Amino acid sequence: MFMSTTTVRLDAEEEAILDMLAPEYGGRSSAIRQALRNLAADRRRHDALRSFLAEWDAEEDQIDQEDIAAMADRYGL
Repeated sequence: MFMSTTTVRLDAEEEAILDMLAPEYGGRSSAIRQALRNLAADRRRHDALRSFLAEWDAEEDQIDQEDIAAMADRYGL
């Protein structure tokens, strides 16, 4: 398996967060890798919801834009 190295500059608050998470995830690198996976999963969920809302809007002639706005707001889109 190929592993690459990336340098990330963290401020003091981010360092403290990483230090807090590291023991739970087996080290600083593992915590960062888990955070990256979580961020990617969040993006996939947002993309899927955005796609759903677009399809919903395209299929329904009378979808209330307020409903779409409420869904987008609820799910952080």
